[in-house]
Amino acid sequence: MFEKDSWGAEFHPDLIMQEGDLIAQNHWTASGFANTDLDFLLRQHDIDHIVIVGMRANTCIDSTARFGVELGYHVTLIKDGIGAFNWEEIRVTVETNFPNYGHVLSSTEEFINNINL
Repeated sequence: MFEKDSWGAEFHPDLIMQEGDLIAQNHWTASGFANTDLDFLLRQHDIDHIVIVGMRANTCIDSTARFGVELGYHVTLIKDGIGAFNWEEIRVTVETNFPNYGHVLSSTEEFINNINL
């Protein structure tokens, strides 16, 4: 689904890399942290809060969020900014899994309103 150089691995036009953006390398598994340099990049730039959006609520999103918490990051999940193959995968991630370990569960609108305060 996310094979390098395939349609599934392309960035959405609104999220195209810009100068100064960082991208983790060597992503092999569901977690954005496992087998990548993401933790190194974040620590190198003194980043301790992460905001998670993206695809595969019950795999990639959930495992990246859990791994982030275990590494000591403050984790925010944008509940309407994640996707999956069905609504049940999203529901379980948002209603059951994330509230047990995550820090902030927010809608896109709530998140934008909070950062614009």
